[in-house]
Amino acid sequence: MNRRNFLQGLALAGSASLVKSPNDLNAQSRAAESKLKIVSVDAYPVKLWERSDQGTLPEFTSDYDPKRWRYTGPFAQLAGAIVVVIKTNTGITGFGMGGGGKVGCEIIQGHLRHLLIGTNPLNIELLWDQMYTSSNFYGRRGVFVMALSGVDNALWDLFGKHADQPVYRLLGGTTKERIPVYHTGVPAAVQTGLDLNIRHFKVVIWDGLAEGEEGKRRTVKTLQEFREKVGVDRTIMIECVAGWDDVDYTIDMANRLKDLNLYWIEEPLSPDNILGYGRLVKEIDSTRIANGEHEYTRFGFAELIRHNAADVLQPDVTWCGGVTSLRKISAMAAVHGLEFTPHRGGSLYGLPLCLSSSQCNWAESFGTTDSGTELMNAMSATFENGYYLPSEKPGFGTSLTEDLVKEYSIS
Repeated sequence: MNRRNFLQGLALAGSASLVKSPNDLNAQSRAAESKLKIVSVDAYPVKLWERSDQGTLPEFTSDYDPKRWRYTGPFAQLAGAIVVVIKTNTGITGFGMGGGGKVGCEIIQGHLRHLLIGTNPLNIELLWDQMYTSSNFYGRRGVFVMALSGVDNALWDLFGKHADQPVYRLLGGTTKERIPVYHTGVPAAVQTGLDLNIRHFKVVIWDGLAEGEEGKRRTVKTLQEFREKVGVDRTIMIECVAGWDDVDYTIDMANRLKDLNLYWIEEPLSPDNILGYGRLVKEIDSTRIANGEHEYTRFGFAELIRHNAADVLQPDVTWCGGVTSLRKISAMAAVHGLEFTPHRGGSLYGLPLCLSSSQCNWAESFGTTDSGTELMNAMSATFENGYYLPSEKPGFGTSLTEDLVKEYSIS
């Protein structure tokens, strides 16, 4: 061997020693992941809409004003939205939308963060189980699970950013390239959806049991006019906000509305009236019964399924326990042949499972047709000609920043 070949051989040997085998690379990756730790957890109640009445005290006409039964306060629904911010020692930040307002934030700051600081954020299933179980004596449903949802969603956002993948890919990809939008709103807002080429509409109905026969007639008239406005080839659903709250009332209304070809009647009864929902599913054949927007975790949805209390399951990813919970509910829906239509699926947090589930036909509007704040828009999916499109950015693909969250936080 001449001197040149000898030196080239040394160089090749040296470079070969720098090449790691697949096992070495896996070991390095595992070592790096084992050192990944959560260093801070913060939560903020936030403002989603540009509305002047937010935070003002309600006005009632008397002790018996029907609006008193519908006053949900500042901790429920999207008025109680929160954003959870979780940071790691590697500089990755995860953002998760949840609920429960200031109460939810207090649960996170005073309870859940103590189970998170110093842990590996990739152990999402483990952390979910620990957090949920730790609430056995005061949580399990309601505000606690809303708070847990924000934390879980922030962990999934971290997971996606750590893996440099969108969340929908971590869930197994999509069953569709895009998904149709359905617009939720009062009848007067229909033109906004029509102008955007949306073909599916859900109408919020406020008249209920308290308004009696007059309310029934008003609802029928309103929906007849709505059907005439959108035409026969578009989908109509109705949201009753639990205001019908009587099985016989709901059956009568379903019969009166039969000619309008409603796709579903959503949440006519109290969420706790599971047996009543079972009767509706059994006795109403002109439309579907949608339920579950205000149910929590796979345990609550198991009861709905066991009692045949829904044709359409509607978990909200920011209330039902986060993506960890939502994907299990999605699997349950598939096993039992039920439609799976997450509440506010058009948010970037709900969209991944809308896209991946073969049981999901459309995603509810979020931000697209609302007078939302910049914060709300940062969590809204890309809309195109009546459809939502998946985000290809790592994590959920929101454009949230900590400064933006603080700007729209409610003091």
